[in-house]
Amino acid sequence: MTETPPPETETAKVAVTGVKARTTSLGIYDKPKHEVITAIEVIAIGLSAVWLLGAAAFFIIMPAPAEPVADESGLRFLMTMLAIFMPVAMIWVAATAARASRVMREESQRLQTAIDGIRQAYIAQQQGQHSRPDSSVAKRLDEIAAATRKTEVALAKFQSRRDEAPRAVAPQAVIAVTDDQQMLALGTQATDMMPLLATEDFIRALNFPETADDTVGFASLRRALKDRSTSQLVQAAQDVLTLLSQDGIYMDDLRPDRARPETWRQFASGTRGRPIAALGGIRDRSSLALTNARMKQDPIFRDAAHHFLRHFDKTFSTFESNASDGEISAMADTRTARAFMLLGRCAGTFD
Repeated sequence: MTETPPPETETAKVAVTGVKARTTSLGIYDKPKHEVITAIEVIAIGLSAVWLLGAAAFFIIMPAPAEPVADESGLRFLMTMLAIFMPVAMIWVAATAARASRVMREESQRLQTAIDGIRQAYIAQQQGQHSRPDSSVAKRLDEIAAATRKTEVALAKFQSRRDEAPRAVAPQAVIAVTDDQQMLALGTQATDMMPLLATEDFIRALNFPETADDTVGFASLRRALKDRSTSQLVQAAQDVLTLLSQDGIYMDDLRPDRARPETWRQFASGTRGRPIAALGGIRDRSSLALTNARMKQDPIFRDAAHHFLRHFDKTFSTFESNASDGEISAMADTRTARAFMLLGRCAGTFD
């Protein structure tokens, strides 16, 4: 049974085939043909012949010298040979250097074309991968959706059982319990009895534990996950941070410009657009380019980003009402806040 290659492989093959066809038509991928005699050799042969003919004519026309001394005859012969053959040798040295330079230029062009072809094939393959939703992320989102449906079904069953109970059993709004229990009104949820999350734990949870040995960070994260609103924001932040890491984007590598607490309070009050543009302090061009491309090509990433931005907006509005300027500045330096700055710029929150 023949296996069907994935779309990105087909795209890469098409790109490589196109590059090969283009370069083959130019003769770049053809086997180099080493010419025995080129224009360089022809010029060198011509110059050598001209020089030898000129030297021969000179010695033929020149009158015979008087009888030289025995010691001078050997020296005269040596100087004559140098005068005849030294220029010829220099001509051929220059010709050899010129031919070697030509061969190097041709090899360099062939190598550059091959590199361009590999680069185009790689870009085509990456675009094919980005256009296909990641199976692990899709599985993760399906699990979250299934867990949400189970919770809704369980709450619906619980509510229906309460509605069907005889009204004579609890005719009053408040029931009496034992002395070691508090008075609970009907309909009170278990989450309503949870203690309020401390601001310090909230900020540490948004920054996530630094290392595997960060016991304080893990303790704060566990307490934050018991708070419904913070838990939703932390889980949404974890999803987008995981997706961003697939493109090599990590919040620890970003160094955003700091915005004043007053600007964050304007955002909490509902201001959008240019007045709060200082919040989009991410200036890393590669991270912005990769995130923008992912937002346009990957629907799962786009939905996760908008889901995260909604929860950040809602949770920060509640946090800002009781937070000091120092606490807002500390929150703005967390990994979750940096993800908000990056995704907010790509989503147009500050435009």
